[in-house]
Amino acid sequence: MKFVNSARAVLAAASFLLPALALAQAYPAKPVRVIVVFPPGGSNDVVARIVFERISRNTGQQFVMDNRGGASGVIGSEVAAKSPADGYTVMVQSTTHVANAHLYKKLPYDVLNDFIPVTPMARQVGMLVVHPALPVKTGQDFIALARKRPGEITYGSAGNGSYVHLSMALMASMANLKMIHVPYKGGGPAGIAMVAGETQAMLATIGSLFTHIKSGRVRPIGVSTDTRVAQFPEVPAIGEFVPGYEFTAWVGTFLPARTPAPIVENLNGLIAKSLADSEVAAKLSAQTLDAMHMSSAQFIARVKSDYDKYEKVVKISGARID
Repeated sequence: MKFVNSARAVLAAASFLLPALALAQAYPAKPVRVIVVFPPGGSNDVVARIVFERISRNTGQQFVMDNRGGASGVIGSEVAAKSPADGYTVMVQSTTHVANAHLYKKLPYDVLNDFIPVTPMARQVGMLVVHPALPVKTGQDFIALARKRPGEITYGSAGNGSYVHLSMALMASMANLKMIHVPYKGGGPAGIAMVAGETQAMLATIGSLFTHIKSGRVRPIGVSTDTRVAQFPEVPAIGEFVPGYEFTAWVGTFLPARTPAPIVENLNGLIAKSLADSEVAAKLSAQTLDAMHMSSAQFIARVKSDYDKYEKVVKISGARID
């Protein structure tokens, strides 16, 4: 009797698994919506378009970009959280995702429980830039000027609690600077405002600033890694003039909670294959975005670790969104 009951249990379990496995094997069988929770032009958008364009070519299926910017990614994240858990709605978010949990009194979703982290796709490196009209040439010049003119220098960000905001707030705290924060609806709009002279400084991801840096419309004076980066060897690490500073982030892929595990693993594999492509890696590297892949389990652990880390950084920034 025990054997019969065990056999029935196995068959019952298999009956649940087989549809999911069949679905995963056919995935993607139709176009996939990729919700990028920031406007076009920022690092999240750049990474998503590079990586998923290759996946589309590899699978023969469309991965359609759907930019849902606003509220530091909350608007797009809510849409993703409430989408069917079938693998056909994918969310692209950054470390802003975990920061939002500590910025908002209440979110329309649970950061840790309403999503399945699939894998990061790229490491984000920040760069401190200033408008050419600001009379500084180096990081040391910037620190000296900001201390001389407390509360006068303005810096833009991709929104309250975004990586762009927290990276500068952390640097300002460590260097004992007082500046005015001006939030925008994404890294793209913040960069455009910077070029237009609406703000004087910004510490944003290099991917979102790349065209402005190359055109000379902003002046780079520091990178957020602990050592200089190969693409800009002449630009010092911020730690060279703010001892101990280091602040990098990631752009990652998420699926709604309850998405079947085989589909999660299938998508993870498709992204891994895309990131391993030399053309994709070169495109990311050209914008100082380092290809970054993890298993879903590894990324889940990283998200939980960053959740705790960002709680501390948000407190330093003093940011709060009611």
